[in-house]
Amino acid sequence: MQKKKKISIIVFPGSNCDRDLMIATEKCLGLKPKVIWHNETHIKHSNMILIPGGFSFGDYLRAGTIATKSPAIKEVIRLSGKGVPIIGICNGFQILTECGLLKGALIKNTKQLFKCENVYIKVVNNKTNFTNFFSSTEVLKMPIAHSQGNYFLNKDQIKEIRDNEQIIFKYSSKFGDVSRENNPNGSVDNIAGITNKEKNVLGLMPHPERAIDEFTSCDGIKFFENLKNLL
Repeated sequence: MQKKKKISIIVFPGSNCDRDLMIATEKCLGLKPKVIWHNETHIKHSNMILIPGGFSFGDYLRAGTIATKSPAIKEVIRLSGKGVPIIGICNGFQILTECGLLKGALIKNTKQLFKCENVYIKVVNNKTNFTNFFSSTEVLKMPIAHSQGNYFLNKDQIKEIRDNEQIIFKYSSKFGDVSRENNPNGSVDNIAGITNKEKNVLGLMPHPERAIDEFTSCDGIKFFENLKNLL
């Protein structure tokens, strides 16, 4: 008998997008996710793990740093090694870089300002399991809300993720123009989202879970529909 598909959402003190993610997964994937408190030492069964946005542990020291000491993150690392899809959004992306599952670091935005606005991101790799329902060069509208979203890599790391086709989303104009003018936070190469080398861990700064209705944007629905083939 096939096990029922399960999605887990890891919640930390200071997470504030967990409810948004719960609503999005129920609406778009038809699954009620299991909420995992950060102190959980064992995640028994999960087909996908989501790490939400917010301010885990108040973003003290550096965004996402303290969260990496939580027992649940040790489980995330263990399960990622078994091929379980892991997705970190905003603060979740920061946590994934801080725990070493993704390359690079998220540092202060240029001009040191908190950015809360709608942006456009271009799909630059639709050959992953996270993106293969998108057309190549598709442009999505999603909101951002962060002060440490400036994705930084050194030259060797940039070459590595380019060579491995790990760059998935880039900030762009409405028409897909990737340029400095369309970069909201200073991220190197306009990068908005990347995967690990094995392509089962994804981190992105924009919030697809806040773009699932006509009031904002429906492009987040497309993002979640891409996840169906991972379940």
